[in-house]
Amino acid sequence: MTRIYSPWRLAFVALTLFVFLMPPVWLFLSSLKSQQEIFQWPPTIFPAHVTLQNFIETVSRAKFLIFFRNSAIVSVLSALLSVTISVMAGYALAKFRFKGDTLFFLLIMSSLMVPLQIVMIPVFLVLRDLHLLDTLAGIIIAPAATPTGVFLMRQYITNIPDSLLEAARIDGTPEWRILLRIIVPLSIPAIGTLLAFNLVWRWNDYLWPFLIITDQDKWTVQVALANTVGRFGINWPRLLSMSVLSVLPVLVMFAALQRMLMSGLMAGATKE
Repeated sequence: MTRIYSPWRLAFVALTLFVFLMPPVWLFLSSLKSQQEIFQWPPTIFPAHVTLQNFIETVSRAKFLIFFRNSAIVSVLSALLSVTISVMAGYALAKFRFKGDTLFFLLIMSSLMVPLQIVMIPVFLVLRDLHLLDTLAGIIIAPAATPTGVFLMRQYITNIPDSLLEAARIDGTPEWRILLRIIVPLSIPAIGTLLAFNLVWRWNDYLWPFLIITDQDKWTVQVALANTVGRFGINWPRLLSMSVLSVLPVLVMFAALQRMLMSGLMAGATKE
């Protein structure tokens, strides 16, 4: 089949690529400029004199490595906890029938319609009573159970044939082993998709860490980025270099999980 590339279609694709790619490209190129070159007039896209001094100064600050470590701990542990809860909840809702199971599922789904700002105060009070404020555990535990994750895993596990589970039960296999040996291996694409989304969500999360963390040594990268903007001025070279470094883990993560991510999304879209 011969594809027709009309000028309008090519122009639309070029414009779309420009709109989406220009901001990160400008961010990266500007981070390689000196402060004088960033503010020179007329502005330029490409740096006349490439310098890595902005990155060296940012990384040499001991606090930045602490912020980076905190974000990594929060992202990985929170994503693993969220995936674990979502798989167990999805398995229970997909393969077990009990009184009120449909109502229970609808209640979980209805929480998607509740704005995040409404539940923040109750969750904040619970964490205060548990003495988890100003701790990394408070950032990890609060968003652990998400209705999106439960919905995704429930829909995927529903498509796994019941005959496999019945055969295992006839052989006397306990439910926890069925979950680990049958459900989890067959749900790897969906688990990978959910894991990738959770890692990105937690890494880019700003509002919740900002609300419960006051100790500077427990800041995440996003909170540290926001606090780079001072009251009377902004250190633009440092802000640009920190922004580039904060984006790199997300790009690496998507490159590593891209195949699993697409497989999970396509399987969820086409499986009957």
